[in-house]
Amino acid sequence: MPGRVEVRRSARRRKTVSAFWEGSTAVVAIPAAFTAAQEAHWVERMVARLKRDTERRAAPASDEALVARALDLSRRYFDGRAVPASIRWVTNQRRRWGSCTPSQRTIRLSHELRGMPDWVVDYVIVHELAHLLVSGHGPAFWRLAEAYPRLAEAKAFLAGVAFAGRLPSEGAPAADGSEWDLIDDEEGA
Repeated sequence: MPGRVEVRRSARRRKTVSAFWEGSTAVVAIPAAFTAAQEAHWVERMVARLKRDTERRAAPASDEALVARALDLSRRYFDGRAVPASIRWVTNQRRRWGSCTPSQRTIRLSHELRGMPDWVVDYVIVHELAHLLVSGHGPAFWRLAEAYPRLAEAKAFLAGVAFAGRLPSEGAPAADGSEWDLIDDEEGA
């Protein structure tokens, strides 16, 4: 939570408001032309958003919460047919957002997904749940996965995150050589 709040006015900023942390200080950037009332409104709103986002990231879902979330997604998109034996966060997936072992009905999610928007994490869960019904990435698999309404948006988000990891070396593979993807342990199973 913020130790203090700093408001930064910018003559170049016309309409947008942003907020970010600098250490324990919440910094809210606003247009220089804002009135005192507009400033008060936006500072309150943006500090509340920063606090909410910080709390969400500080308390990521437990493995038990992931199971409940997966079962809910299975009911919504697969009529409850995709039931994992387990779904859990793991820290040893450096090249995968998620993975599935259909024969054991287990799903693992990279801890790198923590803090990402819920709709992105839901896409990865739906993707892996679809593998409990169809192995591989053929047309039958994608017909199932496409039930998720934000599939294209989530895939683009993850591609952007993966690409951003390469930016320091101007488009070359990330320093650790990682290429993020959704990979399944038993594609032919």
